Formats: sequence, C-alpha cells, structure tokens
Amino acid sequence: MTLKSILMGAVAMTALAPAAFAERGSDGEVNIIYWQAPSILNPYLSGGTKDIESASLVIEPLARYDETGVMVPFLAAEIPTVANGGVSEDLTSITWKIADGMKWSDGTAVTSADVKFTADYCMHPEGGCAQAAFFDGVENVEAIDAQTVKVTFNQPKPNPYGPFVGGQSPIIQAAQFAECLGAKAPECTEANFNPIGTGPFVVDDFRPNDVIQYSANPNYRDPAKPAFAKVTFKGGGDAAAAGRSVLETGEFDYAWNLQLAPDVISRMEEAGKGVAIAGFGPLIERLEMNLTNPSPDLPAETRATVAEPHPFLSDIRVRKALSLAIDRPLLVEVGYGQAGKVSCDLVPAPPMFASGDLHCATQDLDGAKALLDEAGWTDSDGDGVRDKDGVKLSILYQTSTNAVRQDFQALIKAWWEEIGVETELRNLDASVFFGGDPGSPDTFQKFYADVEMYANTFNGTDPQQYLAAYRCGGEPKPSSQWQGENINRFCDPAYDALIDELARTGDIEKRAEIAIKMNNMLTKDTYTIVPLVHRGRVSAHVNSLGGVKLNVWDSELWNVADWHRVK
Repeated sequence: MTLKSILMGAVAMTALAPAAFAERGSDGEVNIIYWQAPSILNPYLSGGTKDIESASLVIEPLARYDETGVMVPFLAAEIPTVANGGVSEDLTSITWKIADGMKWSDGTAVTSADVKFTADYCMHPEGGCAQAAFFDGVENVEAIDAQTVKVTFNQPKPNPYGPFVGGQSPIIQAAQFAECLGAKAPECTEANFNPIGTGPFVVDDFRPNDVIQYSANPNYRDPAKPAFAKVTFKGGGDAAAAGRSVLETGEFDYAWNLQLAPDVISRMEEAGKGVAIAGFGPLIERLEMNLTNPSPDLPAETRATVAEPHPFLSDIRVRKALSLAIDRPLLVEVGYGQAGKVSCDLVPAPPMFASGDLHCATQDLDGAKALLDEAGWTDSDGDGVRDKDGVKLSILYQTSTNAVRQDFQALIKAWWEEIGVETELRNLDASVFFGGDPGSPDTFQKFYADVEMYANTFNGTDPQQYLAAYRCGGEPKPSSQWQGENINRFCDPAYDALIDELARTGDIEKRAEIAIKMNNMLTKDTYTIVPLVHRGRVSAHVNSLGGVKLNVWDSELWNVADWHRVK
C-alpha cells in the first residue's frame, strides 16, 4: 500500500468533540509543574520541549496528533486529503481551509495571511528557525483567499503534513510578529514572551525560567471551554520535587517528565493523592558527538562551527569506542526500569521505522580499547589518559541537571576513564540548556562541549521532518543566531540525497526502508549520535484532574482545553 492510496481513501476527520462543560472557567485554577522551566513562548526560537509545550496552551497549529497518533484538525476545518481535493493528485501541494469563526485572543480573525506569514517567518534567509525541517521542500506558501492557504512543494510530497502540523509548528499572528523577521526575531521580547494565540489560554504574566500565569481565552472557539479560569505553570526545581508536589502533597495538579527511578515513583504513589501515567513513543535518550571544535581558545565566529573540525571526535573510531564502553542495560536498570528499553536507534518508534538492531546492547571495554589503540591513541606518558600528536583524549560531557542524568554521567565517566578517556562532567540548569538564547554559552544548540546528552522526539508517527534535521547547512551557527536542528554539525551529501528521496517516496514500506537507512547512517554507521535508552514518557496528575490523555505523539498539553475538575 502506498501513502498516496491512504490519502486517496482517507475520510476527512471531524473536529474533536470531548465532553461538554457547564461553563468556561467554572473549575477555578489548575496548577502545572514542569521542572524544566520555560524560557520563551515561541517554538520557532527554541527546540526545548518545555518551551514548545508551555506555548501550546496559547498558540496552535492547523492540525495535530491525538493520543493515538491520529491527525485531527485544530484551526483547520478538516484534514486535507487527495480524496477531498485538499492534496493535489500529483502530491505537489496541500491546501488548508481555516475553520469558520477562528479568532485570535485579541478578537481579530485568523486568516490565511497569518499562516503564510508563519512560513515566511521560519523560512526567512536571515533568521534562525528551530523548526526549519518542517518546511523542508516548501517552494511557496500562498494565501488563496482569507481562509485558504496553499503550500506548494518542490517535488511530489507523499507526506505533506509537515508545515503547520503539531505543537512544534504552530501559527503565529502576522500583526504581532510583523517586525520580527529574520535577524530581528530574537529581539522581539514582547511577542516571544506574550504571544497572541488561538488556544484555550492567554498569557497574563511570564517570568522566564520561573512561572507563567495564564487565564482563559475569552475568544476561544468553544464557549464552554476551558473549564479552568486560570493556569499557574511553575518551572524549575527537579523531577523528584515535581513528583512529590502531585503524588504526595497534591499541591500541583500535573507534573511533566518524571525522570525518576521507578521505585521512587511507586513510593510517591502510595500517598494516594495521584497517579503516574506513562506511554512509549519515539523519545530517545542519547549522546550527541560534536563534530566541530568547541575550544574556548578559538575565535567566537568559528568556535563550534564547521570551520573548525573536532580534534579527535572527527575520527569514527573514537566515537565508536566511546559507544562500546557503555553498559546500556545497566543504564536502563538504574534510571528507568520498566519505563526504559535498550535502544541503538535514533528513531525507536513506530516499530516499522525502527531498525531494531541491538548492536550496541553489549558493553565491550576491550573492543573499545582496541579501537583506540588502532587509531593511535595511547597513554604515552603514563598518566592514564590517552594522547596522540600532543592532543589528550579529554572530553567535556554536558547535560541538564536532574538525578537520573547525573547518575548516567557518573557511570559513563567511569567507563570512559577505564578506556583512557579523561572526562569532565558539566550539568546545566535545564531552563538555560534547552533555551534558545543566542547570547548564552550554555545552550545545547551552541554546543560548547565535546559530548552532550539529552532526549527529544518528534510530532506524529512519521519521522521525515525529524530525520531531515541533519541536512548539511542546518547546523546552529552565528549567522542563524545559533538556531538549527543539526546539533552535531553532521554533513553527508549521501544523507541529503536520502532526505530528498524520503520526501518523494509514497510506498510506506519503502519509506520505512529509507528512514532506517538514514537512522543507521547517523548511529551505527558513523556513531555521530549514540542512542542510550528508549524512554517512556512518565508524568503524573492528581486524582481530581479529569480529561488528561497522555500524548506521546505531540505536546502532552495538547488537550488542555478538555481538562476539568473531577468533583
């Protein structure tokens, strides 16, 4: 079966129709805690999950994915397909219709001009867009009439649901962001912190890296929603404190990303205040290898850019040795228990897109040492650290601050030092690390370290946009205000050719074949990305919070308009 045939036979989905509520705001206040505090409310200027999800209460896409991975309309009237005429027969364009009556929170109408502007904003040649891969292959975005927008691709696009779909690619208001194009984007603090949106809530007060206060959007499309009049979105602290605040004390109603040992969560649940919820999507904890030189001795304009290759991580044998030294089953046991699985894939789900190759599952310290010997890295001065041509195998390994990640760092440091690699550990506040501040030296995009560890995922069930992030030239750099999704600075023309091939391939089995090949090029063929653990998402809510549907395919807050208090 081809993707085109699925599009041909698809029935346009109707809007979500959850249970009705008595009246908007009747359930008072709901308190949400994300221990990684949001630093900006513009997903186009940050790839951090905490920023994307906190923004999703306010700004929305044309369509998104529900808790089962099925695409559903949000601002759109329906999902365009070949059958309903929304997708062209030759698959080179998709035409979206904005649903009737859609309004911004300031009372003005949402129009196709806003959709077109959103594309112009992210695709601006002088700007850096954290979600540029969603617009890969877009040739033109045209406002046909006030409610109709047409996206034309540079070749047939069997999966045309990239731009404006999912929490990572929402619509922003043209009027608010008109003066924020290109290099000016990071300077628009008011717009980036207080976006005008179409979602169930509006921003009342945003204190970056601390707390956000929202109130119900008076112009939200369903007059009975949201049930809550106010939202307090607290950021900061750690996963343990967040878990306790829901499961033990009930101080907060919802806690995101409980990256805690399973026995810790179980003990918290014994208090009876709430429940942990979990689901496996494509979330992968991994190591990113920096292919460029992050040395502070280099000029600011070339440091950690493709102009300066890494002095030893450019050698695949070193990268592979670092991977071989890791005991992944122990990491799963220590960090996640039943909420984790060993994985050697960047795309561990859905199953058809995962290679399932467990080549990395067995630790091999002797093999790692032999690879380094072969590459000429020896301990010439007897200090326990390998060296070559006057360069020490000395690594700065950074990640965000939380107990599980620091446990992982300690274990990996010990294994690496056992094979003769000196390792310095650095952990950074998650609000800063996953923020998008181009002036900060500590963001994961800027990558002023040799190796960094984190997890991320992608919207929906097709990894095309996720894999397209590694195109040559898509790396963060000074000219893009340090935005970009190609964190490793990876570049291979053969990989770029596969991005294009995947984009024009309709047969689902063939798409899976190509995606797996791309996955392998980034992982076992080059060890540019070193997967560690396929993580389940674990969050928690109090027993009195109804309507929660954990979503591993989109923002966890995707249906916050449907949340309500259980009496």
